[in-house]
Amino acid sequence: MTRATTPNASFFQKLKSTSLVSQIIIAIILASIFATISPESAKEFGMLGSLFVSALKAVAPILVLVLVTSAIANQKLDSSAELKPIVSLYLIGTLSAAFIAVLLSFAFPTVLTLDLAGASANPPQKLTEVLATLAFKVVENPITAIANGNFIAVLAWGLGLGFSLKHASESSKAMVHDLSEAISSIVRLVIRFAPLGIFGLVADTIATTGFSTLGEYTHLVAVLLSAMLIIALLVNPLIVFIITKKNPYPLVFTCLRESGITAFFTRSSAANIPVNMALCKKLDLHEDTYSVSIPLGATINMAGAAITITVLTLAAANSLNIEVSFGTAILLSVVASISACGASGVAGGSLLLIPLACSLFGINNDIAMQVVAIGFIIGVIQDSAETALNSSTDVVFSAAASHYITKS
Repeated sequence: MTRATTPNASFFQKLKSTSLVSQIIIAIILASIFATISPESAKEFGMLGSLFVSALKAVAPILVLVLVTSAIANQKLDSSAELKPIVSLYLIGTLSAAFIAVLLSFAFPTVLTLDLAGASANPPQKLTEVLATLAFKVVENPITAIANGNFIAVLAWGLGLGFSLKHASESSKAMVHDLSEAISSIVRLVIRFAPLGIFGLVADTIATTGFSTLGEYTHLVAVLLSAMLIIALLVNPLIVFIITKKNPYPLVFTCLRESGITAFFTRSSAANIPVNMALCKKLDLHEDTYSVSIPLGATINMAGAAITITVLTLAAANSLNIEVSFGTAILLSVVASISACGASGVAGGSLLLIPLACSLFGINNDIAMQVVAIGFIIGVIQDSAETALNSSTDVVFSAAASHYITKS
């Protein structure tokens, strides 16, 4: 006799067979309903989200170090030649994003009410300071870099170890490869808990801030989101089409769905590195390439950050009735793009670079930090959308460049 399947067992079997993205969407819907019905109880589930993000952040630096080391040590091709088109796309995408932000800021100027209390922070004052900070990050102790999530140093050590092991014995290379596979299996286990983690993140966010928190800053949020949507749905597809000569939207929508949604709620490109690695593997990209390009993108591919810095800086200038020529605004877009590369994928990191851009117009730090404070108020949407654009674009450009490399 066959044992009858209980309704609960059937439900869990169906849930298990559902794709991870579908499970995440279900978690978002359930969390929204739960937070609306019982806000106080929903806040308690925020721990699930914190645990998930902490797990991703914990495993990501080790994953990057081991994968980069393994990829370079076992590399049979010229990795530098493979990375050149990807890095070029990252820079083109970031500059394009800042330029679009300038156009929208001129077309729909934003004026802020700068009456918030000044926020305490220590933002960089000069571009040279940003570059100096990046240089010191590169030479940080590897143990400290892993503990602090300093991906610039982790990348540098991974590359250094990889090139050093390139002429090692085959057994040593095999050991490094096996270690990368072991770390990858741990990452896959962590990602399986994404629906629970995102349920906690969404429930806590809605229960804490509600749906109407951003009403006062709808114009500013609209300009920011419009610029990000234009990049995600028009500019990035155009770049991909020019490279691949194929319909770019299947790739773009896949990346937005499977990388962007997770990044939207974790609000950290660094934490989303394992998700992007898994997506690249699913897209059948070359592991030796994406194991370097994805963590590199989390560091320097900052289109969303460039948009945030540009829009908020021009909003500050408008609020103070400062005349900004289009040429000066374009210069701002270049500064914003370079500065964005130092945002390092940290949640809210781009906001602390706004005073640097504001200094271009002689706006003092007291005023600039009020703009930063406004940025943190709208950060529940701005930073989430920014990270979703940044992280999903890492995979889009890695896939497009992989097609270019294969053809050439």
